[in-house]
Amino acid sequence: MIDEELVQLLSPEGERVSHPQYQSSLNDEEIFGLYRDMVIVRRLCNESTSLQRQGQLALWAPVQGQEAAQIGAGRALAPMDFTFPSYREHGVAWCRGVPPEDMLRVFRAVSNGGWDPQRYRHALPTIVLGNQALHAVGYAMGVQRDGSEEAVMTFFGDGASSQGDVLESFVWAASFNAPVVFFCQNNQWGISTPSTLQSRVPLYRRAQGFGFPGIRVDGNDVLAVYEVTKRALENARVGGGPTLIEAFTYRMGAHTTSDDPTRYRVDAEVEVWKHRDPVERVKALLVRGHNLKAAAFDQVAAEADAMALKLRDDVLAMGRPDPITMFDNAYAGAHPLIEEGRREMIELGISGGAR
Repeated sequence: MIDEELVQLLSPEGERVSHPQYQSSLNDEEIFGLYRDMVIVRRLCNESTSLQRQGQLALWAPVQGQEAAQIGAGRALAPMDFTFPSYREHGVAWCRGVPPEDMLRVFRAVSNGGWDPQRYRHALPTIVLGNQALHAVGYAMGVQRDGSEEAVMTFFGDGASSQGDVLESFVWAASFNAPVVFFCQNNQWGISTPSTLQSRVPLYRRAQGFGFPGIRVDGNDVLAVYEVTKRALENARVGGGPTLIEAFTYRMGAHTTSDDPTRYRVDAEVEVWKHRDPVERVKALLVRGHNLKAAAFDQVAAEADAMALKLRDDVLAMGRPDPITMFDNAYAGAHPLIEEGRREMIELGISGGAR
């Protein structure tokens, strides 16, 4: 039985589902491309978890189970759009062209960022819950005033949806009809707090109270996520204002590598969601509906393995930066307090010298 509130174009068994308002516009090659994206992102994520367990990363936020939500949304973006992520949007970063090794620089503790946001049209990860939603709305209001035909999208989880920053960003976006899409990945758990405790109504309905549309999509259905997000972005670009998308998905692993999910959720729940795996769902479609052979899938798996090994080599090759570099790029220009801190560090002999 299909949830009437949920936009779905692909069943958990990989069979096409009709929807009165949405239909897939993707061809066979594009669908296979989405499958490839998800396989690679999952493999890179698993390699990153291994690196953290081996002491090579300070922390890691796994994305397993949420690949369809992130790849579907990421591939729906136009090149000129701008994105504001939290700390788990590795799939979106992949879609924006951020090199995998750059995604890990913050987690390796060798950089305060990792990449140039303007180059990839993808802001740096935000650890403070919900803070990126305010950044996105502010940027969107600037885009609006510049008369630019671009959209802005920000990502956050169900836990962050309870933060004041997110709700305040809803107010500003609605008041000024900002060209922004709020993309909430409801993975059912705000660390150890279930989403049912955070809200008595589905999260997408919160948008109605602020005066803009909300929609719930099957976050494990990459085809549906792509179409829903694409339409919301197009609406934003032509002056239609904000949209809240709730991608109903599930975090298969831990919140981060410092978390133990077995302490707050039962195995039976995880088993139910294993049968809704976003990667296997698309694979089933490609096998049944598009007659793809095993060799095609094997090639993608081999490519993902090769990229994971390269990622490991790249991470291990990252050297420790001079501590003085922590003051670089804190502001666009010189700042007296920053310069004071820089001088004190040099005087204490912690740094290699003036820069």
